Amino acid sequence: MTGVVWDLGNVLIDWDPLAPVADGVGEEEARRFFAEFDFGPWNLACDAGRPWSDALEEVRRTAPRWHAAASAYHRNFARALSPKEDSAELVADLAAAGVHQIGLTNFSAETFRAHADGRFPVLAHLRDVVVSGEEGITKPDPRIYRLAAQRAGLTPDSLVFLDDVEHNVEGARAVGMAGVRFTDAGSARRALRDLGLPV
Repeated sequence: MTGVVWDLGNVLIDWDPLAPVADGVGEEEARRFFAEFDFGPWNLACDAGRPWSDALEEVRRTAPRWHAAASAYHRNFARALSPKEDSAELVADLAAAGVHQIGLTNFSAETFRAHADGRFPVLAHLRDVVVSGEEGITKPDPRIYRLAAQRAGLTPDSLVFLDDVEHNVEGARAVGMAGVRFTDAGSARRALRDLGLPV
């Protein structure tokens, strides 16, 4: 292995979608929103490039009961993100050792550029970040892993991919990358060391 491909959400940056919704409508209503509204596919469509204005209009038309909560998620999105200091330390150690690192994230282009890019120092160690919302492709589509390898200037079989979602890890393995399911920075460090990386 000569390079590392990092997922961002809950790997390098903590993502808690409850917080921005609770800020807007209260915690009880926010919990009800996530229990009763089909948030995952709706949010993933924005990760695939759908504009947030269209996403919110869809909720207004088809599920007006949840429009206030959905709007709060978008309006207060910055509250969903916070640093993961132990992961940042691991990334910095790899950077100091000269290891090529790149990001690969399912993330809305709008929210990434407005609320993540430039805000978290850990991202400065990555030579590029492939953002699904900018490419119109989400993990685990094989095309986005191949694009990450191309942007890294390395072959898939020289890269290890870390993600907290197992089917995204499986997608990386399917194109020839080594895949590690991320649970915490300590375990990730050990897995990378076992693959021969200098951490």
